[in-house]
Amino acid sequence: MAKIIISENQKGKNNLYYIQSCLSELFVRTGSNLFEKEDLRNDLILDCKDCFLEVIRAEIFDKIAEVIAVKYKYDFFKENIKISGLKSCEYEILMASLIAADLDDDKKYCISKLPQVNEINIDGFYNFRLGALKKKWTEVASYMPPSFINSQLKDFITFLLENKKKRSYIDSGKVYDQHFRRLLRCSLLGYDNAVVIREVLLSNCGEVEINGKLEPDDEYYLKEYYKDKIYFSH
Repeated sequence: MAKIIISENQKGKNNLYYIQSCLSELFVRTGSNLFEKEDLRNDLILDCKDCFLEVIRAEIFDKIAEVIAVKYKYDFFKENIKISGLKSCEYEILMASLIAADLDDDKKYCISKLPQVNEINIDGFYNFRLGALKKKWTEVASYMPPSFINSQLKDFITFLLENKKKRSYIDSGKVYDQHFRRLLRCSLLGYDNAVVIREVLLSNCGEVEINGKLEPDDEYYLKEYYKDKIYFSH
């Protein structure tokens, strides 16, 4: 048996829960045993069969990269981007759209920097191995204006969505990617309103198919940004 240990600081417990939630089906299918340990740090400990080690580690690395490219980037932007003129809901939508803009590239960069070992401290990896990524985020933050209005936000997000082709699916308030895998990235952001629209933005899709009713904010902003790229299931 092989052992994989993913560690986070005290504030990062939800990041480990995210990884666990996203990969629970894989862990079950491979007969892997999962343990949680809380002390000065939070640990997620996985015992898996040697034959599944490479596959499981690759999936875990993908989710670690997602934690950094979504949650850590969100915290970085919240600290470094102060914008007036938007409602709190719209500010959170802006944050989601900024995260989504380079999400795939940020993830690829993180994965390329992860050492091929079985024990990863996520916060340590972020603090000491990703200086170039933080420099890039600093540049992005420096380009943001001190104030935004609703129409500017709409133009900005419409521009970001312009060349995106993938389709996301919304079913009873849950968002799925083009392969019908449940998306939970918004759970990393810690804001309870407009969850569906932000999850859709974080999916980097250019089209949306909807089945079921939506919360008023989600319905309004989906229509604002996706316009004729919205389809309804029958």
